Amino acid sequence: MSPVEEPLPRQVQLFIVLLALLQALALWIVWVGVERDWPLLGALGTRVCWYTLVLSVPTAMALSVQRLDDARFWQNTALVGVVFLALGAWVARAATGAPGLEASAVLTPFAISMAAALFVAGPFLQCRQAHGRWCAPYPELFAHAWQNLLTLLVAGFFTGICWAVLGLWAGLFTLIGVEFFADLFTGTAFAYLATGLFAGLGVLVGRSQARPVQVMRRLLIAIFTGLFPLLAAIAVLFVVTLPFTGLEPLWSTRSAATVLMALLVAMVVFANAVYQDGDDPAPYPRPLRVLAAAGLVVLPVFAVLALVALGLRVGQYGWSVERIWAAIAAAILTVHAFGYAWAALDRRGRWLARIEPVNVTAALAGLLLVLLANSPVLDPQRIAAASQAQRLLDGRTRADDFDEAYLRYRSGRAGYKTLQGLSKAPQVTSNAGLADRIERALLQTERYQPWNSDGETTATGEDRASLQPGAIPVIGPEPETGWWDALAARDLDAVGCGQPGSDCIAIVRDLDADGVLDVLLCHLGVDHTVHCRVHARENGTWYDIAPVVMFDDGTRKLSGALRRGEVTLVPRRWPDLEVAGQRSAIEDPSAEPAEPVAAIDSADRVNHVDRVHEADSADPISPPEPADPVDPAH
Repeated sequence: MSPVEEPLPRQVQLFIVLLALLQALALWIVWVGVERDWPLLGALGTRVCWYTLVLSVPTAMALSVQRLDDARFWQNTALVGVVFLALGAWVARAATGAPGLEASAVLTPFAISMAAALFVAGPFLQCRQAHGRWCAPYPELFAHAWQNLLTLLVAGFFTGICWAVLGLWAGLFTLIGVEFFADLFTGTAFAYLATGLFAGLGVLVGRSQARPVQVMRRLLIAIFTGLFPLLAAIAVLFVVTLPFTGLEPLWSTRSAATVLMALLVAMVVFANAVYQDGDDPAPYPRPLRVLAAAGLVVLPVFAVLALVALGLRVGQYGWSVERIWAAIAAAILTVHAFGYAWAALDRRGRWLARIEPVNVTAALAGLLLVLLANSPVLDPQRIAAASQAQRLLDGRTRADDFDEAYLRYRSGRAGYKTLQGLSKAPQVTSNAGLADRIERALLQTERYQPWNSDGETTATGEDRASLQPGAIPVIGPEPETGWWDALAARDLDAVGCGQPGSDCIAIVRDLDADGVLDVLLCHLGVDHTVHCRVHARENGTWYDIAPVVMFDDGTRKLSGALRRGEVTLVPRRWPDLEVAGQRSAIEDPSAEPAEPVAAIDSADRVNHVDRVHEADSADPISPPEPADPVDPAH
């Protein structure tokens, strides 16, 4: 009997459920600490370390425990805890250290990559636990990997079913006016602990019911085995078609590397499902076996094309965090691609027997790369920030195309430090516009300034001082009486204007043709987005009317037009309809007016139809599609 099929002692079963409950309790404690602003758990760095430990160590323990008196089990647990805590501490430092950093840009790749690392390392740790050595038999590695995957799927499915039952329970009693159960089940403490209990029971079901889990595995493998020849035929057909189409259509897309790597992932998964642990004979007749082998032989073509596509993006835009992770994934898939092609061409021994050493090599190499990328050795934020800065300094990136917000907010501590260094570089100080943008970015404390129209924000003395008359450039006449006071008192939504580093303008126009001047207040310094707010005065009181969001194309043409007051009013051709007191808009009409009916000129007058053609000579501004100089990894 393999270690995967060994029955679990009762004390181990209780240990798994108790472990899941303790894990849920630890997560709930973090939530309470954040809500109540506890000194330690209120800090992001502490929470990152806590989450890293609580999510990784108990999960590894629940999937691998066989006996509680096994010394190697506790050694593995300590090893996982030390490694994950050390890397979590490093990433916590990388995600903090400056106001307003988008921690998710650092923590999301960390969470995904470390979850994958734990899954890959799990079978090796389990084999060491069983045999006392790292060099494990391939069939056991294969069995442990599938067992862990299916156990997690069973746990997730079981948890979902349990919550559905609780939802039905609460719903039934709500029908008769008993809200107790609905209130109980939606309480935060109950939700955490119940989810932990359900997940623990799900893991227990997945690990103790070996036969049903094996049936699930055989079912999935049968599906993959049936589809593998089709996938191989698609790969071969694509490669055969390339000489006729050329590579230019491939390079002209923005998703070439992503699609090519997706095909590689699918081929790797399907090939492993067909080969399994190598004990079974080839499942295909000779023609399909040849087709499957041909699909594996052409995999290096996809790997090379993916690397070239990624290289073109790097050459065009430089390194970004996303491209670094894409390069790591492409490197791992390249090992698989060339290794599987070698396995398909090797006629000695069992069919595709060379897959075994290739899988082990790729797994260990990928594990090493992931650990290094979450450490100071291959810190993606540092590499990406240095690349973007160097491209600006040597002229490969024009000043107008430089994305200072990427370094300021999405590259962690390293990006912020790099941007500070750039602000003092001669190439930057000699360009007034670029220097001003970088200075504003460094002064800002939030990337997206909060809107305060809900009235919950109280004006401070600093707010009042920063929103006095003249603090914001005005296009047109001065706003009518009371606007500055209402803005400083936070009675109007300031869209972040008045905050350190904000870049705002106020366009004063009669926007609704009621004879009273309105104000369009715009914050121009939010990446490639312009956030505006319409303010109107009625009966001597200023009101916050509505938000307006416009998207720039990376050229800052939109911001420039707003600074010049080039705003064209285009009324709706189709009015709203009101029936029995209910008002409805005509959405997405099939025909729009060919030209605006009225336009606002620089003299602040409403030009009627006889001036339309003159107004049209100034290009009306319409929100283009957003673009980012730092493109995605693909």
